[in-house]
Amino acid sequence: MSELRQNLITRDWVIIATDRAKRPDQFANPKQLVAGLPPHRPDCPFCVGNEEDGTLETFRLCDRTGWKVRAIRNKYPALSPTTERMRISSGIHRTMSGIGVHEVIVEHPRHDLTTALLSIEDVANILLAYRQRYSEIRKYPHIETIIIFKNHGESAGTSLEHPHSQIAATPVVPSQVRSRIDEAIRYFDDTGDCLFCRTLEDELAAGERVIFESKHFVAFIPYAALSPFHIWIFPRRHSSSFDDITDPEITDLAYTLKTVLAKLYYGLNNPDYNYNIRSVPTTEQGTKYFHWYVAIIPRVSKQAGFELGSGMFINTGLPEESAEFLRSIVIPTSKDLG
Repeated sequence: MSELRQNLITRDWVIIATDRAKRPDQFANPKQLVAGLPPHRPDCPFCVGNEEDGTLETFRLCDRTGWKVRAIRNKYPALSPTTERMRISSGIHRTMSGIGVHEVIVEHPRHDLTTALLSIEDVANILLAYRQRYSEIRKYPHIETIIIFKNHGESAGTSLEHPHSQIAATPVVPSQVRSRIDEAIRYFDDTGDCLFCRTLEDELAAGERVIFESKHFVAFIPYAALSPFHIWIFPRRHSSSFDDITDPEITDLAYTLKTVLAKLYYGLNNPDYNYNIRSVPTTEQGTKYFHWYVAIIPRVSKQAGFELGSGMFINTGLPEESAEFLRSIVIPTSKDLG
């Protein structure tokens, strides 16, 4: 029999469709793990040797062999830092100029790799780029919210094969972000506790939805996960803003993120996914009520009429079974792969 579970952080009621639930392995991507991509493509704008003249570059991390990760301004940005901020109201219609920031993080020189297959050092380099750009962009005038996200695969919205992620900074706080902050404030006012810290405490106590634990982070599938294999990675240390992450935590998050993505890669056959880093708005640093975290959403199910009409989610993957399945996935070593 199906049941409804409420996600206290998002306030969503989720239908856990036990009668329609699939076995975890039935969510696996039917395509092959390796698509046969070349390590370099002469027509890829992100590959080594194809870099633009440098005017778009905002950050570069190098070693003796060359660059390891780069941040560049998006050639076709959704938002621009050079626009003047203006608000216009006409009756019930409101308009704001498209001021903001839109950058691309080119995650690795090679064209044919994905985060699940990178070394921990390579993933840490990506996170270092995120932190550096987050810290710098936060200083821009009129920036209210910074969103770090990755689209992996066609159904997740990616348009280029080369491994990359993006940073977008907006002059407003999106309603979804604001509603979660409001819920966190309400919980803090009622209890004196951080809702995210309490969630982490309860998930660790239960244990059945935890996928992976490291020194500084815990990866788990929430009790009321909005979709199959929807994963959250929480810092153990309370911190409201991502750019507060320390160097040891960067390395540990790289280890955790790579491990979780590798479990998805081998367990679900390299599914398409999105991940994003949810952080407090730039004007609300150091709060006691909000806790930054990473959300990973594998694209293994689709929203249909009910979801679009009601705003509710139907999850056909039982969170406890999905977490158990991912815990059981053994990640091959380089020796195993030959």
